[in-house]
Amino acid sequence: MIRDDIFARLLTFPNVLITGHQGFFTEEALYNIARTTIGNITAFEEKGAALHPIERR
Repeated sequence: MIRDDIFARLLTFPNVLITGHQGFFTEEALYNIARTTIGNITAFEEKGAALHPIERR
């Protein structure tokens, strides 16, 4: 089930192709993901709030 209205609408167009995104799979990107994750965990542990909280819609 697709819950994103814009994404669902894009899928209705014959000239739109949806593919998986692999841009995260570089050494630099994985390093930054790990650094951000550890920073968020540390901030939450020390201050009770993450540096980059996830917003719910």
